[in-house]
Amino acid sequence: MTDTAPLYSADALRDYASALLQKAGLAASMADSVARTLVEGDLLGHDTHGLALLAGYVKEIESGGMAHDGAPEVLSDRPAAVLWDGKRLPGPWLMDQGLDLLLPRARELGTASLVIRRSHHIACLAVYMLRALQEDMLMLLACSDPNTASVAPFGGTQAVFTPNPLAMGFPLSQGGVMVDISASITTNGMSNRKRAAGETFAEEWLIDAEGKPSNNPQVLFDQPPGTLLPVGGLSHGHKGYGMALLVETLTAGLAGHGRADPPEGWGATVHITLHDLHAFGGKEAFLRQMDHVAARCRDNTPIDSAKPVRLPGEGGLKRRDAQSKNGVRLHPSIARALHDVEQRYGLQLAQALI
Repeated sequence: MTDTAPLYSADALRDYASALLQKAGLAASMADSVARTLVEGDLLGHDTHGLALLAGYVKEIESGGMAHDGAPEVLSDRPAAVLWDGKRLPGPWLMDQGLDLLLPRARELGTASLVIRRSHHIACLAVYMLRALQEDMLMLLACSDPNTASVAPFGGTQAVFTPNPLAMGFPLSQGGVMVDISASITTNGMSNRKRAAGETFAEEWLIDAEGKPSNNPQVLFDQPPGTLLPVGGLSHGHKGYGMALLVETLTAGLAGHGRADPPEGWGATVHITLHDLHAFGGKEAFLRQMDHVAARCRDNTPIDSAKPVRLPGEGGLKRRDAQSKNGVRLHPSIARALHDVEQRYGLQLAQALI
């Protein structure tokens, strides 16, 4: 993406996305939640998990793959541990409802967790870390999609896992930390984008079906297909393999629903845990420790003086502030992907241009 890409008003993008989702059949409150989450992804710079997902979400509503209205089913409810069946409702809306449920419980009990089976896709995990920063919480979020697989276990050639993202967020005295990583070196979204553009990765982040390293995302679509490499790659991929198993236990294991069950389509199994900073050593003590660590990282002598050490999420928060004021730059592929659904519903992304 270049600096010459069009700028869009964040508010106008939210209105546009919500209107499109509602025209496709999604309930208004859910559409607003999904639209806000997607635009926040773009504001933070996670442009494969922002409005790049909108056309796919609309198609899922149209096909019935995403439920358009309803409520999750409570399968288990203890004070600090809850399990929902998400009924394939929109993932961002379920996340908002889940955080609203957990926040008062975490404040009362110190810690509270929610696991959701059969959620639809939850979009950009980093977006939800903003709530942790605002609410004085340490938040852990993990997600897997039991309906597909694109990552092989270390030493293998057949996919078992999805990229299995894991996120963490907590406040600092100034700003906060938002970690959003996956157990694979790259993601399916980036692989799809590069394949569509006829591009390859800078490094060999995939293997073909025979286990030969490759930088070409096409190997994921060959028959038999290749896979994404776990974090650590060919030499230290046991680290990403371990992360993938961690996410599987937090999501599918605790949910009692996952890869052992029949696939239902694009979706997610989700784990959320909130820790109230006031419930342990206290917020002041937490900030004293984490501000110290943050300062040691920021003040660290960089390898390249032009690239100072940053904290995870620091660049995204600065980008969010700037784009909220000056406009959001969208990847050119987003407008192209939305063309067909816009034609069906009589909406136009260009109306949001500033």
